Amino acid sequence: MSTDATPTTPSPTTAHPTNGLDDTVHQRHRLGILTIAAETERVEVSYLKTALELTPGNLSRHLSVLEQSSLIQIEKGYHGRRPKTWIRITREGRRALAAELNALQELLRRHGPQDSAR
Repeated sequence: MSTDATPTTPSPTTAHPTNGLDDTVHQRHRLGILTIAAETERVEVSYLKTALELTPGNLSRHLSVLEQSSLIQIEKGYHGRRPKTWIRITREGRRALAAELNALQELLRRHGPQDSAR
């Protein structure tokens, strides 16, 4: 009889953490937009463009996807005479971000430093 430890197979009734990843949220630039927006009341679009190193067109497309999914709200206005655009994360956006982070944390828990010896 062998004393080697055999890896256990997860129960088929237990969903794998990657099933909790949302394609809308998980895309790296959209995840960046949501995490930055969650850190403040609102964030100026020009800051997002610089922080995430996006072109205006690329950023606009990501913002449209997030807005259509009701994860952010876009607010236009002026700061002095200059037109400005800000985004706010919605309650639904916060829930989606929390679910994404929970799924990622579970993946990290499963594949953290203790697994590096394998």
